[in-house]
Amino acid sequence: MSQTSDRDRLLMPISEHDHTQGTIDASVVLVEYGDYQCLSCSEVHKMIQEIQQQIQLCFVFRHFPRIHLHPQAQKAAEAAEAAAAQNKFWQMHNLLFANQSALDDSYLLECANQIQLDIARFLRDMTDHVHTERVTQNIQGGIQSGVIIAVLSWVQYSNSSG
Repeated sequence: MSQTSDRDRLLMPISEHDHTQGTIDASVVLVEYGDYQCLSCSEVHKMIQEIQQQIQLCFVFRHFPRIHLHPQAQKAAEAAEAAAAQNKFWQMHNLLFANQSALDDSYLLECANQIQLDIARFLRDMTDHVHTERVTQNIQGGIQSGVIIAVLSWVQYSNSSG
């Protein structure tokens, strides 16, 4: 029987609005608050992909762009959400981490084209900042759940049995 304290729990519970891989009832749940321009987050991304090949887990990704350090991170998070609106979040997510040093507008458009998004819709979403609120909610939920701002990437491991 495991013991958990309030500091080990997410204050923003996992929901159908989250981007998840695996089943929510998995015995291991991993929640990452990440930034697409952060080098540490890229390393965590690679580690998670390796872990997913070895064990069954529920992986949840939430946005936590640190725009004062990474000026393209907010726009990249919005691009991932624009892709999610077209059911292609994970494809965009992987492309953003694959070339995180080139997250300018032209690269984001190239990614959208590569994963065959409706480009007009993608551009409209990006221009109108349709997904800004979703990203902001992730940031606020992360802060409420104890994400430490000084840390480049924060990952919470949770055992769903306890």
